[in-house]
Amino acid sequence: MTGDLILLIVVVLTALSFDFTNGFHDTANAMATSIATGALKPKIAVGLSAILNFVGAFLSLKVAATIATGIVNSGAITLTVVFAGLVGGLAWNLVTWYYGIPSSSSHALIGGVVGATLLASGVSAVKGGGLVSHVIIPAILAPIAAIVVATIGTYLVYVLTRKVNENTRAKGFKIGQIGSASLVSLAHGTNDAQKTMGIITLALIANGTITQSAGTPFWVIICSATAIAAGTYIGGWRVIRTLGKGLTDIETPQGFAAEASSATVILTSTHFGFPLSTTQVCTGSVIGAGLGKRLAEVRWGVAARMGVAWLITLPAAALVGAIAFGVAQLIGGTLGVIVVFAAAVIFAALLYLASRKTAVTSKNVNDEWVGRGTPTQIGTPV
Repeated sequence: MTGDLILLIVVVLTALSFDFTNGFHDTANAMATSIATGALKPKIAVGLSAILNFVGAFLSLKVAATIATGIVNSGAITLTVVFAGLVGGLAWNLVTWYYGIPSSSSHALIGGVVGATLLASGVSAVKGGGLVSHVIIPAILAPIAAIVVATIGTYLVYVLTRKVNENTRAKGFKIGQIGSASLVSLAHGTNDAQKTMGIITLALIANGTITQSAGTPFWVIICSATAIAAGTYIGGWRVIRTLGKGLTDIETPQGFAAEASSATVILTSTHFGFPLSTTQVCTGSVIGAGLGKRLAEVRWGVAARMGVAWLITLPAAALVGAIAFGVAQLIGGTLGVIVVFAAAVIFAALLYLASRKTAVTSKNVNDEWVGRGTPTQIGTPV
């Protein structure tokens, strides 16, 4: 087996590992509000979300094309650069999962790749226009749009149903939430699974396995869809806890409005090929759901801490990506990549073992949300 083939296999495995963490990190996007309101039981929610994430991955390839060709100059990219970028995104995903922070897997991945590319080939290899138009501007506008849409939607929901008996309204919107949460999961699959597809496609182009115009191979689509679905089924209970109860107390009409708003914004962005942060969109929708209900409380301290995490995601992941590339290059060749890969595996294992001491499961999340416990504050290992 040649060194290039070994290197390509390591890159693909790392990409699918990132995709898996994306799944369990972002389960909260689709299902936290439905679990919080009792519309879906925790395990049923993540199982349904896993299936729909898998299906959604096959609905579009526009985001994959943007990641593969729209952010960095593919001609200047090597397998080592792609690998280092993935390590940057993966490390940030794991750290924010450990602390229960709903950060952006998308921006972590893009940041890691940009950081590694900058160190490897300089500023000229990064498509600044594409980065601004496809990543930074949507990152600013999407959560704002989600807040506005969810605020208006929540207000209208309560106004239009003000004469409906409260119990009847709650039951009706619980049923509605099953549909709206499912739509968010489907939208998540169409947007987030494609990012891994795009990265693997970029690696295949860099290796000379396929041409730049060849598109995404079908086996890449299958593997990416499976990895994100498996991660979703495991369930990121730490992040679910924060997003479902940390920002505001959600009632069923609010949950329905938040989920419908999230799905609308995500699907619109996917249509235009923007690699959107579904986390930021869903968080914006939850905040909007709090603002749209009279006398509802939005915990702005929690929102502010999440905002800080969003701001540092791109540069933090870029720094890790650059360090990973530098170490791999210092050692040299395939051996350098394998050493960094081994270090990443050890880091992930240590973080996992630390998390097991205070594990968050579907059972204790459910117990908390029916009144038998108190959700832990964001930023504290739970």
